[in-house]
Amino acid sequence: MNRLSRHILAPSSSHRVISLRSLSFSASFTATNSHSPPSLLRFSFRSFSIRAMASHIVGYPRMGPKRELKFALESFWDGKSSAEDLQKVAADLRSSIWKQMSDAGIKFIPSNTFSCYDQVLDTTAMLGAVPPRYGWNGGEIGFDVYFSMARGNASVPAMEMTKWFDTNYHYIVPELGPEVNFSYASHKAVNEYKEAKALGVDTVPVLVGPVSYLLLSKPAKGVEKSFSLLSLIDKILPVYQEVLAELKAAGASWIQFDEPKLVMDLGAHELQAFTHAYSALEASLSGLNVLVETYFADVPVEAYKTLTSLKSVTGFGFDLVRGTKTLELIKGGFPSGKYLFAGVVDGRNIWANNLGSSLDTLKALEGIVGKDKLVVSTSCSLLHTAVDLVNEPKLDKEIKSWLAFAAQKVVEVNALAKALAGQQDEAFFSANAAAQASRKSSPRVTNEAVQKAAVALKGSDHRRATNVSARLDAQQKKLNLPILPTTTIGSFPQTMDLRRVRREYKAKKISEQNYVEAIKEEINKVVKIQEELDIDVLVHGEPERNDMVEYFGEQLSGFAFTANGWVQSYGSRCVKPPIIYGDVSRPKAMTVFWSSMAQSMTKRPMKGMLTGPVTILNWSFVRNDQPRFETCYQIALAIKDEVEDLEKAGITVIQIDEAALREGLPLRKSEHAFYLNWAVHSFRITNCGVEDTTQIHTHMCYSNFNDIIHSIIDMDADVITIENSRSDEKLLSVFREGVKYGAGIGPGVYDIHSPRIPSEEEIADRIEKMLAVLESNILWVNPDCGLKTRKYAEVKPALSNMVAAAKHLRTKLGSAQ
Repeated sequence: MNRLSRHILAPSSSHRVISLRSLSFSASFTATNSHSPPSLLRFSFRSFSIRAMASHIVGYPRMGPKRELKFALESFWDGKSSAEDLQKVAADLRSSIWKQMSDAGIKFIPSNTFSCYDQVLDTTAMLGAVPPRYGWNGGEIGFDVYFSMARGNASVPAMEMTKWFDTNYHYIVPELGPEVNFSYASHKAVNEYKEAKALGVDTVPVLVGPVSYLLLSKPAKGVEKSFSLLSLIDKILPVYQEVLAELKAAGASWIQFDEPKLVMDLGAHELQAFTHAYSALEASLSGLNVLVETYFADVPVEAYKTLTSLKSVTGFGFDLVRGTKTLELIKGGFPSGKYLFAGVVDGRNIWANNLGSSLDTLKALEGIVGKDKLVVSTSCSLLHTAVDLVNEPKLDKEIKSWLAFAAQKVVEVNALAKALAGQQDEAFFSANAAAQASRKSSPRVTNEAVQKAAVALKGSDHRRATNVSARLDAQQKKLNLPILPTTTIGSFPQTMDLRRVRREYKAKKISEQNYVEAIKEEINKVVKIQEELDIDVLVHGEPERNDMVEYFGEQLSGFAFTANGWVQSYGSRCVKPPIIYGDVSRPKAMTVFWSSMAQSMTKRPMKGMLTGPVTILNWSFVRNDQPRFETCYQIALAIKDEVEDLEKAGITVIQIDEAALREGLPLRKSEHAFYLNWAVHSFRITNCGVEDTTQIHTHMCYSNFNDIIHSIIDMDADVITIENSRSDEKLLSVFREGVKYGAGIGPGVYDIHSPRIPSEEEIADRIEKMLAVLESNILWVNPDCGLKTRKYAEVKPALSNMVAAAKHLRTKLGSAQ
């Protein structure tokens, strides 16, 4: 029984952390007797009835509890390990996940949600929809073509990457057109189903649904922007039919189609595409139980009607955490004999479920759909949460008792399913209720002074006194920058040595003095590199920072941090979101020391680098006991204090990154205005008190900005740098269509998420495209994003080419005048 030895952490009677890895011999857990403390559990194989196992997980994190996949991917990309080594790590992670869920008692266990990069890219591979530039000539798609699409290669750029709905996960955008010849080119879904079955686990294979796939795509380069992507539906369905035939032959009894686009504002023709697609697949789906899963928001009334009238579908999955209005639709009518997969356990956040409240909801639904047709589920894939709370032995015990990571959420799902079947674990529910009460009453959550200050903000819109044109004139007199000024976004490469120094300082293996000296040396190196490259506005490279949000959260009150709470952002890139559990304030200055040190090393302007309130909010696990905008206003006040301290210290250019502003936009148009109003207001709060001569920059990355351009203008920043290169200059189209922008703007001239080094000519061509729609006196030249994930061998030549291209065009513009 040695694998049971780590199954419980029980610092108090109200706190138990259950790791799925601990449940290898179990199907359930119950208190030894009614008087036993909740940490004493007896494990049994036979305590589940069939109905008690009506539980489902939409999807699960892929990276592994200690980021095993990340390190395997990067080793493979660096040529340090083989494809077989990578496949072995991936297979071990998959089998571990399936076994964990099986042992925890989950009935509907997903397969094909694991990916070596992205599930949408996996679907592109399955459909053989490889853009011609990657030189694929048919056959099963291997890692070479797959990773070239994701990351680019020496000769061609990567496909566009953008945000997955309103999350911080990024997907690879399919490029489609009338000439694409779809063919069954990746058997991953079938292979992984068979792989699980060989391990004794019968899974539900998950496919990105055909309609959502097309609606998440874009017209390929050279294809008319007006091209109807849905016109390809009859071309891709034959591939889906082949996949379904193979899955049936392999023994699959259920299939899950993820159709998250159903929560968006869709037109009649888009809804008709769902009816058409699932009718066309009806014969192929015969003999299979079919689940269509939606998530992230309410399903609109017309979409609900369309979805629940699909004849070939057996069950419907809904997010009942973010989609509370969907409950009313279900109560108003649910198709007889169909399964309801009720997403009551939050897949987007890390708070422990309120089991009593969820059970009440489930009992009400049971009365509508019937006892045997209700399945307890997560609200969406657990991809968006951290993996396992068991890996957090140093986390504050009280706060830890309020949390549930992916592994614990699986246990919550099954505990609710058991309770619904009349087998409620009273000890587990009682511990949960105690934790909920503790969180509600804890004095560490509330700071009355902070709450009052945030409430007082609502009476003003906090704008700078002078318009942007006058401010830019005053700033230019002070800064004396050339036309097409060059800069970077903030971070420079985070080397192994740098990470080691930070790690040793945190572990108290080196003194503060030694740490400061090491960071000072790194900043000096970065400053010299930029001066040698002749960049105009410098950055200090952020060597002291682990993550752009975590770094600030560690210095603000109301935040908690994990050691291994990693969440996939894209590919191998993981972030470790802080946990906002209480009211937020800034006890002391956070960046002034390092920024002042960096400015003292150069006569050129040195940017002070801050993360904005909306991004700190959207890239954290946020408290769910008050409206998000109230938390955001609290963060804005903290950043405002920092901005004003930087200005007092002589920093005249301050960048307040709002990379996640667009990401937080609600999925439904009716909710846009409210969000944008408080999000933009939060940004303006941070810098409304500075002098005209202090230049405020902001940065945004990897989102579709065109639909919020007027809100971006309303942010009233002096300069905005923005992603542009991977999306085929999509951003520039908004200016071609007549939107006037008077502030400084730097649409990224090359993609830093690819190791590829762009040539001077390529960058110059990009800048000339920008000059066709933007005035030369407002245009800045910069990369797409920070350089943290790149190597110096890539960064130096790329920046050298960028500066050379800017200088070339300055000369050209000067000659023309």
